[in-house]
Amino acid sequence: MADNGRKLKIAFCVYRGNPYSGGQGVYTKHLTEALTDLGHSVTVFSGPPYPELDGRVELVKVPSLELYRDPDPFRVPKLSEFRTIFDLIEFGLMSTGAFPEPRVFGYRARRLLRPRMLQFDVLHDNQSLSWSIVKLQSQGLPTVASIHHPITVDRELEFAAAKNVKARIGIFRFYSFVGFQKKVARRIPLILTVSEVSKVDMVASMKIDPERVKVVPIAVDTTVFRPIDTITREKHQIVTTASADVALKGLIYLVAAVAELIDEFPTVTLVIIGAKRENSDVQQLVKKMRLEDRIFFLGKVSQTEIVEQYARATVACVPSVYEGFSLPAIEAMACGTPLVVTDGGALPEVVGQDQTAALIARAKDGSSLASAIATIFRDEKLARSLSHHARLRVLSNYSWRSTALATVECYYKVIDPTGLGYDEQVAQDDFQEPQAYKASS
Repeated sequence: MADNGRKLKIAFCVYRGNPYSGGQGVYTKHLTEALTDLGHSVTVFSGPPYPELDGRVELVKVPSLELYRDPDPFRVPKLSEFRTIFDLIEFGLMSTGAFPEPRVFGYRARRLLRPRMLQFDVLHDNQSLSWSIVKLQSQGLPTVASIHHPITVDRELEFAAAKNVKARIGIFRFYSFVGFQKKVARRIPLILTVSEVSKVDMVASMKIDPERVKVVPIAVDTTVFRPIDTITREKHQIVTTASADVALKGLIYLVAAVAELIDEFPTVTLVIIGAKRENSDVQQLVKKMRLEDRIFFLGKVSQTEIVEQYARATVACVPSVYEGFSLPAIEAMACGTPLVVTDGGALPEVVGQDQTAALIARAKDGSSLASAIATIFRDEKLARSLSHHARLRVLSNYSWRSTALATVECYYKVIDPTGLGYDEQVAQDDFQEPQAYKASS
């Protein structure tokens, strides 16, 4: 990957920046640090929870009402908290069941970015895909956007898993932002995504020109996620990461797999790095199968504790129905933990189709997961081989420096768009501000 020598000033936008809660925050933290290591200057405009950034990266906080914050999600703010029209829009949208954060973050971020536009060479939007990003682009700020996987997939899976009409209406309202994000994505000259599978699905579901989608895999910090030889693995212990107990993550199928494994492996346990959601389908299955003493939810834990859990486990598992990439998969591989994934989305692409670095089970199939996990439980030689090849695959393919270099190439392309096949004037002429945006500008 070539570096043309020009050092860039980059505005990086993310509507949620917490580095320990979801892939967006991890991506923000590590990519901006790697870009800075290459000599570029990065300013992050982030909504709460705010990221923990390298000291060389400027953070501009974009405040919000934090309507989904712990421990009081869907809270009703005090009257004194309503200070701008953006606050009213944010609360109004949430009150109707919609998810307002991407849209309202865009309004606020543009107000902070607009006076500083001439300071930056390029704007990188990390999946907010708000109308405000298009507006900044139409005013002359070259723009790229990251879409880690098409949110349309989440919506479809949640809708399919809904048990009644009321639940479907709620899902439809919550994902109402998908409509405008699809329109915005089609107006961005270059989209970065993390896998070939994600690109194909995005082109199909969001109607984006494939020539304007660039695959740039994300990475893992292998100095943090690493084997710890001083920790002994617990026999027949499985570990998984489930930051959200939703249909997409397939946790219910892993619980079913544990129930199948008990007969042959009476000491089997499952440790879940994530919070328990009471009365969910997963919890109901745990109770029905009487697995309360086998399955443990850790809640939110530190990065150090996550690495230690990988070191203790016999097997790590990513049971997702669909993944556009999967940070937990490469984190487990970097730690040298024998891994089982499903064939959902990009997981085989990430871990390798040849199954030398991880075993691949069928998605939405607890028996297939149980069979793959049991294979590793029975064969210590296979477990050691998977561990060795997993670490090598990560070291060879998933470094943040490589991600940063490929991302900078994309920046250069939109700064000098010759050959991109993208008509900036058409994009500007085609842009129409939504009424809510006009009212808030």
